[in-house]
Amino acid sequence: MSFRINTNVSAMSALRNLNSTSMDLNKSVQRLSTGLRISSGADDPAGLIASESFRAQLG
Repeated sequence: MSFRINTNVSAMSALRNLNSTSMDLNKSVQRLSTGLRISSGADDPAGLIASESFRAQLG
C-alpha cells in the first residue's frame, strides 16, 4: 500500500494572494485611522528622516 501526498497549488497561491491583500488592507486602515502618511519607519524611511530633521529644526 503506497500513499501519495499531493499539494493543492491553487489553494496555496490563493492563500498567498489573500495574505498579501490582507497586509495591504491593514496598512491602509492604519494610515486612515491615524491620519498620518508615515506611521512607522517601514512606511517611508527617507520621508521619516526628512520629517524628523524638519521637526528637529523647528524646535
